[in-house]
Amino acid sequence: ERKKKLRLLLRKKAAEELKKEQERKAAERRKVIDERCGQPKDLDSASEEQLRQICKEYHDRAGKIENLKYDLEHEVVIKDYEINELNIAVNDLRGKFIKPTLKKVSKYENKFAKLQKKAAEFNFRNQLKTVKKKEFTMDEEEAAAGEGGEAVEAAA
Repeated sequence: ERKKKLRLLLRKKAAEELKKEQERKAAERRKVIDERCGQPKDLDSASEEQLRQICKEYHDRAGKIENLKYDLEHEVVIKDYEINELNIAVNDLRGKFIKPTLKKVSKYENKFAKLQKKAAEFNFRNQLKTVKKKEFTMDEEEAAAGEGGEAVEAAA
């Protein structure tokens, strides 16, 4: 029974701390939002000149934020590049290389390429000239010349 009480107390304490943490985060969030956005302006009772001034302030603030965003994105790109270079250097020193990510290739493209290759070979064979071998004809003439060689020479 004592263990149950201790567990119950621990749960209550954890719930209280979780609630405090959530409240602290919410307060910090509100503070950051107020700091970045500023206090809301009273647009209804403002004169035209005040409205222009307010618009100019918001425009300037938006420009600064865009500049900051661009700088941070550029910095992230540079850091990513440096990290990649350092990883390559570490892998070179270890002697191990990361296998590159392979591109996804469709099965059907490979089959289509093979079919095209076969078709090209087939066309190549058809385009070759047929050559009649004269070996057999020469053998036959020599054989005739051997048997009746004198008759061939006399005719010539």
